[in-house]
Amino acid sequence: MIEEIMYDEQQIEYLTDLLANKKYAQLIYEFRHDHEVDVARFMETLPDDETAFVFRMLPKEMSAEVFAHLESETQLRVVEAFTDEETTNMLNQLFIDDAVDFIEEMPANMVNRILRLVSPAKRQLINRYLQYPEDSAGSIMTAEYTRLKKDMTVAEAITHLRAVGEDRETIYTLYVTDEQRKLEGVTSVRTLLLANDDERIGQIMERDVIFATTDVDREEVAKLFHRYDFLSIPIVDQENRLVGIVTVDDAVDVLQDETTEDFEKMAAISPSEKPYLKTSFLELGKNRIMWLLILMGSGMLNGLILQKNEVAWTTMPLLVSFVPMLTGTGGNVGAQSSTLMIRGMTLGEIKFSDIFKVIIKESATSLIIGVVLAALSFLRIIIFNKDIVAASILALAMIFTVVMAAIIGGVLPLVAKKLKIDPALMAAPLITTIVDATALVIYFGIATGIMSLIN
Repeated sequence: MIEEIMYDEQQIEYLTDLLANKKYAQLIYEFRHDHEVDVARFMETLPDDETAFVFRMLPKEMSAEVFAHLESETQLRVVEAFTDEETTNMLNQLFIDDAVDFIEEMPANMVNRILRLVSPAKRQLINRYLQYPEDSAGSIMTAEYTRLKKDMTVAEAITHLRAVGEDRETIYTLYVTDEQRKLEGVTSVRTLLLANDDERIGQIMERDVIFATTDVDREEVAKLFHRYDFLSIPIVDQENRLVGIVTVDDAVDVLQDETTEDFEKMAAISPSEKPYLKTSFLELGKNRIMWLLILMGSGMLNGLILQKNEVAWTTMPLLVSFVPMLTGTGGNVGAQSSTLMIRGMTLGEIKFSDIFKVIIKESATSLIIGVVLAALSFLRIIIFNKDIVAASILALAMIFTVVMAAIIGGVLPLVAKKLKIDPALMAAPLITTIVDATALVIYFGIATGIMSLIN
């Protein structure tokens, strides 16, 4: 059961007590039987002056994995307390992608120290990875993969796998290349074990390999895992030479980061990589204030619309009481449509070329919704206010507003994607503001028209 594996607050408190009472042998015993991710979570709760002390207690075989799961601030505290020898040992144990992720978050003086301590070969590899754009496939790949040659026998491949497998991030998928490292095929450990020892790798490998290039957006690579259920994906350069692989754990991290970023943008918050509790109130305020100022400025448009239609709502004051309901309904419909569009685009189900299909589908769907909501609004005013004119105005405005909001919510994310703007920016707050203003124009336009006909 998950509850038995993951650390809970009680387990963290127990480990903290062991540390406070200097029961180090028992603490080390607990570490050996716990998962590296959970040990890292425990270490995040420690005071700054105890972090490196506890880290030195970790069994050598799990220290690198724990280090890779620490927040960058905690990693910095650990390395600052390390001697050069300890830092070198740590870097030698880290997989190349974890080492690059660590270095990217460090201040310049720490980066210089780290690069000075690693071997020339690893330094060259790290520098090459650091040159890839931050959000590219190259920035998240690792060089620790298993490479085979197609003229190897199955027996030779298994022997090779046993010799190098311990230092590879994954051994389940094996890549076949030529002498120039050009990708020729792919096979798996399962295929090797089920094949005859004297068969050649070229005979059992799959030649139609799905791969990505180093400059592809990392989110697009992560989508390949979702589509094909891979454990790893090969990354090649522009000359089709295998330079690394992206593993499923890194793809999950990318999807989590991108989803978090989209949620923040959809809530009109500038994205932040820091956890909420570790972000200062000044930074939180800075991340929120700009969008709120923009939305507040656009919201002033609603006030201008109300002022311009003062004659309409002073003639029939009842109209004003329904403004919040009308704009709220329109905003909710727009938010629903935009959410469906953003999800569909993220999963690759909807493209810009589908825009007319989206308009037709959203129009038909929202017309049904609008008629139902309009009928209920009409009956409500007739029953409680006995004003057929106001009921008619609100009912018509409700239908047009719902249809308009659904189309805006469905189309704007597609247009944003076409213009290479993040569709998440066209989510709830911005769409609600646009829909509110448009709903008021529709509402008072209908009211003015009907009242002029009556008079």
